[in-house]
Amino acid sequence: MTEERAAEALGPARLWAAAKFPYLASGVFGIVPAPAPGIGTVAVDEQWRLWADPEITAGWSAAQLGSVLVHHVCHLLREHGARAAGAGVETHDAQAWMRGADAEINDDLIPAGLELPGTPVLPHHLRRPPGLLAEAYFTATRGMQGQPAWNLDCGSGADGLHRPWEGSGQPGQPGQPGLSPWQARLLRRLVAQEVTKQHGHEPGTVPAGLLRWATELLAPTVDWRRALTAELRKAIADTMGAVDYSYRRPSRRASVAGPVVLPALRRPQPQVAVVCDTSGSMTDDLLAAALAEVDGLLRALGLARQLRVIACDTAASAARRITSARQVELVGGGGTDMGAGIVAAAALRPRPSVTVVLTDGYTPWPDAGPKSMRVVVGLLGDDAPEAPGWARSIRVPASAGATRA
Repeated sequence: MTEERAAEALGPARLWAAAKFPYLASGVFGIVPAPAPGIGTVAVDEQWRLWADPEITAGWSAAQLGSVLVHHVCHLLREHGARAAGAGVETHDAQAWMRGADAEINDDLIPAGLELPGTPVLPHHLRRPPGLLAEAYFTATRGMQGQPAWNLDCGSGADGLHRPWEGSGQPGQPGQPGLSPWQARLLRRLVAQEVTKQHGHEPGTVPAGLLRWATELLAPTVDWRRALTAELRKAIADTMGAVDYSYRRPSRRASVAGPVVLPALRRPQPQVAVVCDTSGSMTDDLLAAALAEVDGLLRALGLARQLRVIACDTAASAARRITSARQVELVGGGGTDMGAGIVAAAALRPRPSVTVVLTDGYTPWPDAGPKSMRVVVGLLGDDAPEAPGWARSIRVPASAGATRA
C-alpha cells in the first residue's frame, strides 16, 4: 500500500470518527499525519503527529482506522506522555504503563462504539475494577508477568519515550513538524469545551471518564489565587508573629533599672519583594494577572507600602517601591536567571521577609534558598517547569491572563 493510498484511507476514517464521536472531531482533525513505512505500528507523539505504517493499515476498515485515531487522540488529550514522566516510567516498564493508559481509555470508549482491531486492553484484563486512571493500573500491575498487551505500539504520545522514527519535529529539521505546546493546549481546551457542550445538549452520550477529564481541565480543582493567598498570608504571619526583645530601642521601663539598659519588645513589619521575570519568553497578560493578585492581597493586609518590585531577565534592575501594580515597568526581554533576582531581593534593606518570584520557570535556580527569607514562586503557564524544592510554588494557569482582562 503506497503512502498516497494510506493518506486517502485517512479521510474516511476521520469522517467515521467525527460522526461516531462528534465531541472529539476537533482532535481527530487536528492530528498531523506522518506516513512512516516500515515502523510496524500506528503511533502518536506528544506533538500530535500520527505515524502510520501503510502495511499495517492496509487491511483495516474505515471504522477500525477511525477507532485507532480516536484511541490515540485520547492518549494526547489525557497527556499520557507527560503523566508517564511524572510516574517515573522508564523503558523497562513502558509496556506496563501503556497497558494502564490503554485501559483508562478503552474502559470509556469501547462501550461507546470503538471498533479497535485486535484485542484491546480493558480493566478486567488487568484484574482491576473499571473507572481508574492509568497511574492506578500501572502501580497495580507494574512488574507483573503474563499481562495482556495490545498489538500496537501507541508511541511517545502514550508513554513519553522518544521513538527513532519521530525525528526532531522542529521547523527546518528532519521530520514532519507537529503542533507546538501552545497549539496543543488550545486544542485540548477546544475538545474539552465540545465534550461539555455535548453533555449539556444530550446528557448520557459522553463517556463518564471523558466528561470528568473535560470538567477538570476547564475548571481546575486547585484555585491558584487561593493557593497564592494562603502562601503569602502564612509567610507574612510568620514574620508578624516573630515578636522578640531588641536593644535597638530601649525599654520604656529602663528608668527603674538604673544604669542597666533593658531591651524592648519588637514586632517586625513584614517587607515583601516581587521579582518579575521579564525575559523574552514571558507573557505580559499572565505576569500582569499574577502581579495584580499580589498587589491586591497586600492592600487587603494593609501592607501595600511594603511592596518592592524587581524586574529581572539575566540581571536584576533596581528595586522600586510601588503603590499600584500599574506602576511596574517590565523592562528586559533577554535571557533568564531568576537567581539574580533572588540575590538582589535578599540584598535589599530592610531585608524582605518574603519574596515572590513570578516566572515561566525556564530559568536556572540557585542550589539552595536564601537564609532568613521565604521564597514563593508563581509558575506562570500550564507547561512551566517545576520550581526547586526549597521554594513554595504555585502554578498559575495560562487562562489566568485572559480571565483578568
